[in-house]
Amino acid sequence: MRLVQFLIGLVLVALLVAIYLAFLSRHKKSATGAVNLIGALGVVQIALNPEGAVLVNGELWQARAKDERLIDAHAAIRVVSLDGPIVIVERSAGSDRRSV
Repeated sequence: MRLVQFLIGLVLVALLVAIYLAFLSRHKKSATGAVNLIGALGVVQIALNPEGAVLVNGELWQARAKDERLIDAHAAIRVVSLDGPIVIVERSAGSDRRSV
C-alpha cells in the first residue's frame, strides 16, 4: 500500500514539473519591447560579422552591426534601432562588459 502511495506521489510531482517546464517554454518577448530596446545596453554573445547575437535586458536577440563591421564576442553594445525581429547595434562607448 505504501509503495502505491509513493508511486502516485512521484507521478504527481513529475506531472507538476512537466507543467512548470511547459509554462516556462512559452515565455515570449514583450510586445512593447521595441520602445524599451532603443538605447539599451547589452553584450555580444555571438560575434557580429555583420550579424550575430546579443544579450539585452536578459534576453538573447539576433543582431546586426549598424556599420556592418565585426564586433567581437563580449563587446559592449547599444541598441540603435530595430529591423523587424533583428536589433541594430553599435559599439558602446563603455569598455567590454562580461554580463548584463
